[in-house]
Amino acid sequence: MKINQFIDHTLLKPTATKQQIIKLCEEAKTYNFYAVCVNGCYVALAKKQLENTKVKVAAVIGFPLGAMTTEAKVFEAKNCVEKGASEIDMVLNIGKLIDGDDAYIENEIKAIKEAIGNTVLKVIFENCYLTKTQIKKACKLAVNAGADFVKTSTGFGTDGATLQDVTLMKQTVKDKAKIKAAGGIRDITTAKKYIEMGVSRLGTSSGVSLVQTGVSDKNEY
Repeated sequence: MKINQFIDHTLLKPTATKQQIIKLCEEAKTYNFYAVCVNGCYVALAKKQLENTKVKVAAVIGFPLGAMTTEAKVFEAKNCVEKGASEIDMVLNIGKLIDGDDAYIENEIKAIKEAIGNTVLKVIFENCYLTKTQIKKACKLAVNAGADFVKTSTGFGTDGATLQDVTLMKQTVKDKAKIKAAGGIRDITTAKKYIEMGVSRLGTSSGVSLVQTGVSDKNEY
């Protein structure tokens, strides 16, 4: 099991520049990460930089607040796919979830999934703002709507992934969706724990150091 194939190598800062995205892609090629994760304006650039490689491009949608209209999210998702994204990481509408508007949440996820077809859809919850009951509800709604992944966090909230939340998500989705842990994953020990728990993807900006540490530890990760 190689940790590099679990990593979505991520750069989503508002200050991200063209050269930094190019560097991100070069690192992804060097370490054979599963994907790079970027904002929409950099999808075409990332796709070009990663031509003739197996590294995929993931684009974030409705990021980081999730509070824009469903129509805006659908357009953004389709636009990113047209520009070369093979995965979409969308932020669900956190306020609507807290309000208990289950139909809105499920319909929005379903609309985006239908718009992008076979493109992988990951749904970001931002668990730091949710109760355990709300996390379980979000998992069920995402699965019902056809999401491929449920994801812990944007990395821009008050907290990132936690082992407790991932355990809860795993118990809720079972084998009906995969899990992506993101936010605060900066050391090999934590990354290894998530993988052993059954997480399929890690969203992190520390991918290079994780791989280098894993190698220096002579660890199979």
